[in-house]
Amino acid sequence: MNVRQVMVYTRFERFWHWAQVVLIVALLFTGFRIHGFYSLIDFQTAVTFHTVAALGLVMLWIFTIFWHLTTGTWRHYVPSTEGLWRVAQFYAFGIFKGEKHPYRKAYWRKHNPLQAMTYLALKLILFPVIWISGIVYFLYFLWDNIGGSGELLSFVAMIHTAVAFATLAFIIVHIYLFTTGHSFIEHVKPMITGFDDVDLTTEEEAYLEQDEPSHIR
Repeated sequence: MNVRQVMVYTRFERFWHWAQVVLIVALLFTGFRIHGFYSLIDFQTAVTFHTVAALGLVMLWIFTIFWHLTTGTWRHYVPSTEGLWRVAQFYAFGIFKGEKHPYRKAYWRKHNPLQAMTYLALKLILFPVIWISGIVYFLYFLWDNIGGSGELLSFVAMIHTAVAFATLAFIIVHIYLFTTGHSFIEHVKPMITGFDDVDLTTEEEAYLEQDEPSHIR
């Protein structure tokens, strides 16, 4: 295996990632205002920006799902148990001992087993729940006349808020992991330039140099 700098994050993936960051931060900021956790902005402004950001994020997610399916990049998120225990042990213990990360990016799989499992859970469980609960809450005016609608709305709001806190927890852990191992800049750089160190077979290296020369350094 040869270690080369390979474009593992395309231009669209980088746009999707940073646009998603901005929109989710905006949603958390305005959402916590709506729930009364602070009063830096007025309630109606928070509701308006929350709604606009939510619609933008849903549109981004729909297009991204379409992109994953049509380009075949969904394969990077297929979970695997191979090496999962070693990666879990590294994050639980090894990382505090200065051990080397047991996983290196491969051309055909850029996420380690734990990352793939986490991202898949986000895409299939956490995000759909926050979509559905948010849409149900937003369309309350269509079902506010049914019996017990007030209690049901409170339950929907509780679910929506719980998932928001879970998303915030993921972001905090995500940022924390950027501070481990390599420097923060080295962790973030691939999502800016698109290039990262990847283990390549001789065949993969030859293919990239001949057919995708702009994707390898």
